[in-house]
Amino acid sequence: MSDNYRALTRTYRPATFDDIVSQEHVSSTLKNAISQNRLAHAYMFCGPRGVGKTTMARVLARTVNNVEETVDGESLQQTLNIIEIDAASNRKVGDVEQLRETVRIPPQNGRYKIFIIDEVHMLSKTAFNALLKTLEEPPDHIIFIFATTEPNKVLPTILSRVQRFDFKRIGIEDIVSHLNKVADDENISIDNESLHVIAKKADGALRDALGLLDQAIAFCGSDIQHKELLQALNVVSTERMFDFMDAVEQQDASRGLELINELLHEGYDIQEYLVGLTEHIRNLYVANKSDKMHLVEASRETKKRYQEATKAFSEDDLMRMLHLVSEAQYKIKEAHQPKIQFEITLLKLIHMERSQDLNTLISELRLLKKKLSNQSGLTTASDSASDDDTDIKNSDDPTPDVNGKEETSAELPDEQDDTDTQSTEEEATSISSDETVPTSEKPVSEPAATTAAVAEARAGEEDFDQLFGTSSLGRKKRSDSSKTAEPQQPKEKKSTRAPKEVSLDEINDHWDDFIDLLRQDVPQMLYFQMQRLKPISLKNGDLLLRCNDDFAQKIVEENKRQLGQILAQGIGAFLNISCKVQKDKSNSEQSMSPYERFKKLQKRDPTIKTLVELFGAELDYNLNR
Repeated sequence: MSDNYRALTRTYRPATFDDIVSQEHVSSTLKNAISQNRLAHAYMFCGPRGVGKTTMARVLARTVNNVEETVDGESLQQTLNIIEIDAASNRKVGDVEQLRETVRIPPQNGRYKIFIIDEVHMLSKTAFNALLKTLEEPPDHIIFIFATTEPNKVLPTILSRVQRFDFKRIGIEDIVSHLNKVADDENISIDNESLHVIAKKADGALRDALGLLDQAIAFCGSDIQHKELLQALNVVSTERMFDFMDAVEQQDASRGLELINELLHEGYDIQEYLVGLTEHIRNLYVANKSDKMHLVEASRETKKRYQEATKAFSEDDLMRMLHLVSEAQYKIKEAHQPKIQFEITLLKLIHMERSQDLNTLISELRLLKKKLSNQSGLTTASDSASDDDTDIKNSDDPTPDVNGKEETSAELPDEQDDTDTQSTEEEATSISSDETVPTSEKPVSEPAATTAAVAEARAGEEDFDQLFGTSSLGRKKRSDSSKTAEPQQPKEKKSTRAPKEVSLDEINDHWDDFIDLLRQDVPQMLYFQMQRLKPISLKNGDLLLRCNDDFAQKIVEENKRQLGQILAQGIGAFLNISCKVQKDKSNSEQSMSPYERFKKLQKRDPTIKTLVELFGAELDYNLNR
């Protein structure tokens, strides 16, 4: 190295189009334009920092005017035909007016006079407008080259008068390859993993990468070690990321807190660590798809480690982790205690329930639901058998049925001892037969008491079904035993008459029959609501009912035509039914809303409360059931 040291960014600035890295789409177009003599009068170079916009402009200017490659920077401006202007410090109208005056002077010893305006988006709107006419129709010897990182801030009238080229970010592998050449030229020893660290830190800017390499050489000397490089650039190593994810995998909170404490004591920035952790988890997610490893920007050895480490996590777990970490980046910016918020975030990752455990829990819940459904079906079969026995007892000639019952109850237990494999329906029938003890062993009055208990339990179940509908566990609603034993005879239809002939007393007399008809023809919720309504007035064919809440009023209004048709079957006249909200203070429970009754029923019955907590049961208002 010489005594007057030049930074690597200046020493290795490209001098020709072929030296520029990863911008072949621009350099090849400009070379063709020069060879074909089709140069435009204005160019716009757009792109992120450090990708070669100003360098490309200087190479174009030197090539057009045949300036030597060694001339660069201030020396290039001394040629008088190539003028560089910083728009950040020359952004006023007066500066543009001075430029317009300079444009008139032809080049002294070259073909073109070239103006390179860097960060052109910094010009004021009035300055842009002052430049507009000159930019549209410049002299033949003028070429404008604009460079900007924010083309969206340039006026559309300016963009429409230039040829625009968009520079892309430089890839990790391209930066690593270029740095490797620079290290060989400078006799610097550096490993491939360290080069990847510098390239990732540069974030697609080759100028930044050369600056970081210069910094690493100043800190480590000619032999750059990976550990020393991380310390020089204050970068959290990939090794530490893997260590922390091991603690997350093992759900070891104490180890995770210890790692956090070490990082903060060594002076690492919380935001930078979260950015690195986000990228690390993202790479684990990509590694979960082994055919997408080209999306991971790392060395081959590190890619293999990602593929091994990702086996401990599912895709769902990694997605949830990504969400937690990315959300924490925004929260920590506004937190009064960033360290505490940082620790809380990382502890969430450690204590987060794994998808495998959640899937196991869901499977167990489904199995429990299936078992409860099977038990409910078994109970239904047993109750059906009991209903059949009750019908036999209530027939006209009970003596043969009793004897038959005795024979059945005496034989079925022996069949169960001799036969080991029977179907579920046979077992249910056997159980129901055992429950009915022969009349020789029990008093005659006991079957009547049993029948009364069954009827009472069935009435309670019907009230449950009226309020909540059919059970989600598969229990089907059974028909009333009294209706099974004695089928209801259809009533004779009365002749149609005028609504004015019907009285309120007649409506009250037929009201119970009307409610029974609704049970068969309308949804359960409507039937349940109509049980609580009472007629209060009848005038000119308009029947007014009293209800306790707005919900009942809404249901009646939506179904009033159907209700009127069903009522006409009993009284022979069609009435217009309407409803008025008027709460009944004498019966507080009937005036409750379905949700209030649902809560009260949960307090009364612990079984229902357990089902609600286990399966998240809710009151169903589906009127189409």
